[in-house]
Amino acid sequence: MRLKDLAEHLGLSQTTVSRALNGYPEVNEATRLRVMETADRLGYRPNANALRLATGRASTIGLVLRGSTEFGPHMTEFLAGIGTGLAHKEMDILVSTVDNHEEEVATYRRLAASQSVNAVLLHSPTLHDDRARLLTKLRLPFVLHGRTEIDEPHAWFDIDNQGAMERAASHLIDLGHRRIALLNGIKGRTFAEHREAGYCTALMDRNVPIDRGLIANSSFTDEAAFRITQTMLELPQPPTAFLAGSMMTALGVFRAVRIAGLNLGEDVSMIAHDDVFPYLNADNMVPSMSTTRSSMRSAGVRIAELFQQLLAGKPVESIHELWPVDLVLRQSSGPAPTKTQASTAK
Repeated sequence: MRLKDLAEHLGLSQTTVSRALNGYPEVNEATRLRVMETADRLGYRPNANALRLATGRASTIGLVLRGSTEFGPHMTEFLAGIGTGLAHKEMDILVSTVDNHEEEVATYRRLAASQSVNAVLLHSPTLHDDRARLLTKLRLPFVLHGRTEIDEPHAWFDIDNQGAMERAASHLIDLGHRRIALLNGIKGRTFAEHREAGYCTALMDRNVPIDRGLIANSSFTDEAAFRITQTMLELPQPPTAFLAGSMMTALGVFRAVRIAGLNLGEDVSMIAHDDVFPYLNADNMVPSMSTTRSSMRSAGVRIAELFQQLLAGKPVESIHELWPVDLVLRQSSGPAPTKTQASTAK
């Protein structure tokens, strides 16, 4: 079925049908839903060859990964989402790997010159990301997974990392905790800076001193979190609660807490950020894990939809989306232990 056939069946113009399929805001919701339902029922799919002829480019999104370390569980889950979303539009992902920043810049220049991709997915940004400026200069369309502070307008999708960490830290303070450790992501990455800002805001709002010795930055791995937690638990005044940047980090914290002879949720509390891995369920952990929750896979699916809007001509300055993050309280976060309890646990 061609777009023309679908439009005639609906009694609408081809322009209206195209805009409805690509999520343009000027198409009202009732029309959009009718177009989407009819397209699914009749099996309409965009003609990839026609798109290729019209744009001069393959129906492909480019992704540049910085080294093999980025092929972790977070990226795997995210790619599962965006791959599913793009597959519905008969689009592919072209993945390139590089070893350093210079190679990454060269790859973007090559992709722009060869016109081998329609657009680029830019991920893990810094607060002032020069890659976003470069892609704008190269006129290579992109959607940023995260946020950066540059003057040029650009499309982005992010979750409210600052608000999530502020809520989690505030909850622990309300439970009586004053020594709260933050096991954060790599320093300089926007999400990590936003999380630290949320953590500090919660402490300052409640007149809790900020101890920089309780803030750690590292990759989200079990081993890194284990070593950091062991060191912190040996402090003269160890933390009574941990904010773990991921569920992988939470595993390392839990291992160190258990080896120290402490009970999670009683002697020490923890709230972890849950990207909703299918193989690591916070509900099934013992004790069950309190989390700030936002699905990486769902984010990938949504970003695939934003690419459709971008490539259909929607202005980049109107493609801005910030998702709230849920705080889910379970057994791993409890009241701060009394001095007597803490000394007994040791």
